[in-house]
Amino acid sequence: MARKPSRRGLKRRFASSAVPTQWQESSYAELAWEQSRSAASRWAMGGVALGLLIGLIAFAPATWLASAVSSATGQRVQLADARGSVWSGSAVAVLTGGPDSRDASALPGRLEWSLGLKGLGFELRSRHACCLNGAVSLLVKPGLGRVSVTLAPKPDWVGQWPGAFLGGLGTPWNTLQLGGSLRLQSSGLKLEWVQGRWLVEGQADLDMLQASSRVSTLEPLGSYRFSVIGTAGTPTQLRLTTLDGALQLKGEGTAGANGVRFRGEARAATEADEAALNNLLNIIGRRNGAVSVISIG
Repeated sequence: MARKPSRRGLKRRFASSAVPTQWQESSYAELAWEQSRSAASRWAMGGVALGLLIGLIAFAPATWLASAVSSATGQRVQLADARGSVWSGSAVAVLTGGPDSRDASALPGRLEWSLGLKGLGFELRSRHACCLNGAVSLLVKPGLGRVSVTLAPKPDWVGQWPGAFLGGLGTPWNTLQLGGSLRLQSSGLKLEWVQGRWLVEGQADLDMLQASSRVSTLEPLGSYRFSVIGTAGTPTQLRLTTLDGALQLKGEGTAGANGVRFRGEARAATEADEAALNNLLNIIGRRNGAVSVISIG
């Protein structure tokens, strides 16, 4: 009669069968190695992507900045022949009449810039031998749903440009063909883009000095100042005044959420000058007797 195996023998068999075989140990090792290699590959790909991103930012071409400026200004301000990078480059400053316009005017020499980190924002420093008073600094601070641009104050003037430069903007500047010079002065100006509109703090004055025009025989016409005055919580004030000259200009307005509204007038300083200024007064605004009415908005 066959003898049944004891319970102790069965335990020994089951125990021995539970011990991993050499083949099973090899499979576990291969699985662990595959997982390790997969993780290493992911880290390597992530490192490559991060390196490419850093390189792309560090060596972003100046043409990217030129494209951004053109898009933001409706193609009216162009940085032509841009060279270098976004962080350090140069270009030729050009004004145009916008898309499909044949009008264009360029400043002599090259505008140079450098862009670097400063605090929680960026500092843009610009130089232009023909037109800027040394290095002009702009502090750009991006934020959640907003961005601010602050012009550092200058003790005397910020920049000076030939009046003829405005001819590149097209009508009516190409008809007027202004002579003289434009000079920008500011004790500090901050522009902030919030919810689709610009807020202004501080003041900037743009002077038109010793102006002349091809549509008038009087030369010079005079000197004028256009002021932008901003106070937090109120619409930006616009003011046009005459510093001196045969052509008298004055006006006031605002710029805010409802757009730009400006009302002004132009007239001859004396009756003797009116005939020489007649054509110019017809172009500047709507004639009302001896006065040319300027209305925007």
